[in-house]
Amino acid sequence: MGARRESAGNVLDADLGSQADDAYLEDRGHESRMFEWRPIAALVLSLAGWGIALYLTIEHYTGSSLLSCPANSVVNCDVVTKSSESMLFGVSVALLGLIFFTAMVAINLPIAWRTSLRWVAWLRLAMVFGGMGFVIYLVYAELFTIKKICLWCTGVHVVTFFLFVLVVSSFPAMTARTD
Repeated sequence: MGARRESAGNVLDADLGSQADDAYLEDRGHESRMFEWRPIAALVLSLAGWGIALYLTIEHYTGSSLLSCPANSVVNCDVVTKSSESMLFGVSVALLGLIFFTAMVAINLPIAWRTSLRWVAWLRLAMVFGGMGFVIYLVYAELFTIKKICLWCTGVHVVTFFLFVLVVSSFPAMTARTD
């Protein structure tokens, strides 16, 4: 909303909301500018991971061989997604990925990034560490046990890695917030 004030012959046109935002950014310095793009990037990455995990989960449970993925001596999504490593304690790793990314979408909503509740930042950090640990296990399984790579799975791994970097690099500023 714009406000118009006249004072001693001077006319000021100002957006009070914008002034408040500018003052907040000025007070918070560099750290606050960092948070202008990180919540959006985290949400976009989480949604991308969710979409890929949903696709892999549907493919897993329908038994379809429609995975759009080349099959050669190195890359074969069908072999990877139907291997014994595609199940963990009787649960599809694709479903586990879908659950993970559903939780990541929730915790990466912009409102969750704006909260001053430190446990939210700690939970987000714990989640990406767990996700990255699982990715390391899955990449190891693809490279050394299955000896094939799934491009869709690699997409999930890359998204998880970028989420990890984003969350870890913003964690100190998130836990320092007190507003």
